[in-house]
Amino acid sequence: MKPFLVLAFLAVSALAAASEEAAGHVAGIPWTDLLKQAVNFAILVGALVYFLKKPISSFLKERSEQLRASIEGAARAREEAAAKLSGIERRMAGLPNEIAGLNRKMEAEAEEEAQRIREAAQVEIERVRTQAQFAADQEVKKARVELRKEAADLATRAAEEIVKKAITPEDQERLARENIEKIRGIVQ
Repeated sequence: MKPFLVLAFLAVSALAAASEEAAGHVAGIPWTDLLKQAVNFAILVGALVYFLKKPISSFLKERSEQLRASIEGAARAREEAAAKLSGIERRMAGLPNEIAGLNRKMEAEAEEEAQRIREAAQVEIERVRTQAQFAADQEVKKARVELRKEAADLATRAAEEIVKKAITPEDQERLARENIEKIRGIVQ
């Protein structure tokens, strides 16, 4: 059908051109020129419509689909942004409670840690106290042993002095002889 319309427009324009040549030029409004231009314009519009209808319609269809997709994408993005915003607002509304909970938790943990440190310090104090008591007991025992030894040494020296003063040289000679005879009696 469309090729027929194009041929019809071409025929009309050729007919108009032929009638103008046959009629000659008349003074006044150049109706024939105006008609020729209108026919030529109609042919041009018809040819453009014929040849560009599919590409333009497909372009416009694609463009409308792109716009629709862009609008839908923007609507989805707006909804997602609104959902994120409401989530953030909910979190912001709950933030003071969350901060208070974290503070309570930190205080409880700090108190537990302080209690552990106090207990560890008490154990360490008890250990140091026990070691100090043991070391003190050992020093006391050592001092007693040394005092006994010192007392024994002093007693021995005092006894020697007493014996030296009480025993005469004759007593020493007699004791030496008695000890020699005892040794001979044992040896024999």
